Formats: sequence, C-alpha cells, structure tokens
Amino acid sequence: MLAAFLGGNLEAYEKKVRDSFGRQLFMRTIGAELTLVNQGTTAIRIPFSAQLTQQNGFIHAGVITSILDSACGYAALSVAPEEAEVLSVEFKVNLLAPAVGDFFVARASVKRAGKKITVCSADAFAARAGEEKLVATMLATIMNMSPEPA
Repeated sequence: MLAAFLGGNLEAYEKKVRDSFGRQLFMRTIGAELTLVNQGTTAIRIPFSAQLTQQNGFIHAGVITSILDSACGYAALSVAPEEAEVLSVEFKVNLLAPAVGDFFVARASVKRAGKKITVCSADAFAARAGEEKLVATMLATIMNMSPEPA
C-alpha cells in the first residue's frame, strides 16, 4: 500500500531522507548516524559521549528525545509527497530507564500517513555488551509542509 502511495520510487525517497539528514547540523554535533532508511521506517544511532551526559553520567534526556524526534521525522519524510518537507508538530516521550550504554539507537515507524499529517512511533535503546535495553518511547505527529527558501 505504501509503495503505491510513493509511486513505487523508493530510491528517490531514501536519497531525499539521507540528503536532508546530511544537512542537520545538530545531528552531526551529537555524532548521530542515520543507519536505516526504509519505506516508513528509519533508525538513528549515536555513540556514548561524556559531552552528552547529565549530572549523573546518563545520556541527557534531551539527546535521546532528539534522536527519537529525528527518527520519527525521517520515517514520515520517507512517505511524504515528493515535493514536501516535514516538521514535528507534537510529540510525547516516556523516559523508561536511565540511558546508560556504549551507543544508543532510535527506531521509528509510520503508524499512519495522511495527506497533511503523519503519526509515527519510535523506541530508543541503550546498547551495551551486545544487549539492548529500552530507555524511551515516543509518539509523534509530523506535518507535511512546503519547502521554505534557503
């Protein structure tokens, strides 16, 4: 069903998502990497960095929220009309456990894509010694928008 929505041209959408991610200076600042782009799903990974911790040594909730938000946004972009950009308009985050690990990954998927609004969900995991622990979850509303002039 999504393939029909996309007009069957998945490669163009992957390129669009990767190009957009490449322009995100904040993601570069925190060391984020876009590790997966599929139709309606994405994953973003960041390594542990002491520069991103809060006072107790956990990765800051704002950093985890940021990769969840971007993963949702890029999942939505992967199913957006070709000419559209996307913008988060609302999200809710549940922080489930302290973010302690060697790296962290946010995996997002589209729940429903509409003409103007897309709803996505994402989970963030902390990875250590080959095991993952769920540390946060997000439900996000993303809107399609016309690209603004640079």
